[in-house]
Amino acid sequence: MADVASTPAIELAHVNRRFLTPNGRSLTALRDFSMTVGRGEFAAIVGPTGCGKSTTLNLVTGLAKPSGGEVRVMGQEVAGIDPRIGFVFQSDALFPWKSVLANVIAGPLFRKVPKAEATANAMDWIQRVGLKGFEHHYPHQLSGGMRKRVALAQTFINKPEILLMDEPFSALDVQTRILMQDELLQLWGRDKASVVFVTHDLDEAIALADRVFVLTSGPGTVKSVYEIDLPRPRRQHYHAIGERDRLLEVMSDEQHRLAIGRPQLEQLILHHLPGLDIER
Repeated sequence: MADVASTPAIELAHVNRRFLTPNGRSLTALRDFSMTVGRGEFAAIVGPTGCGKSTTLNLVTGLAKPSGGEVRVMGQEVAGIDPRIGFVFQSDALFPWKSVLANVIAGPLFRKVPKAEATANAMDWIQRVGLKGFEHHYPHQLSGGMRKRVALAQTFINKPEILLMDEPFSALDVQTRILMQDELLQLWGRDKASVVFVTHDLDEAIALADRVFVLTSGPGTVKSVYEIDLPRPRRQHYHAIGERDRLLEVMSDEQHRLAIGRPQLEQLILHHLPGLDIER
């Protein structure tokens, strides 16, 4: 029997995923897609728009089924929604009619945790994410960054073994995004869940991840995998600049598949990576 500790938290083996379009045509989102994420590993996925990044997360959660290949979580084939998985979305997924406390406590109550215990845990997590004093505020009374903190508390309180994050900070301003990235690393460092973080931002991927999976344009498959062997925190680490340039070079190779020229490619990259300097 395989050692449990050595079994990957997530494994996608030669996965294909096809959809039927409204006009009845078949659209391939993923083709021969293989990826493994170890237990306690922080992995990031980057790639062009429409390359299947979000589809990959949906396959891991059980919200979608592969058209071919295998998807396994903790060594077992995915057969439905797994309560060990937490999901943080790009848009706010808070109950607008519930207070911060009620939002954070919702998961434990659904899992039949006694209310007194759930309330104590929720208050602890609210304090951990820096929202003490805002327990009875509603989502519309909070800033975008504060709502993301609620979402993190709402997810981490359930003690997920796997955390999937679909561009969770993309709508935030740069300063708030950096603060939330640092907050996420602190929370992850305590429990060491396995994380798959989807992003368009190369700097974000390098700052957060142990490994970065670069996907091709659709139909998506893994083009390259890069280990980011740098100590954290990485924001002011000199070598992070070189890692970003290596990843940018790999993503730039997609211009041949997209059949576009260098100027159009630069425009595409700058659209997803505002403020990035591209050497001409």
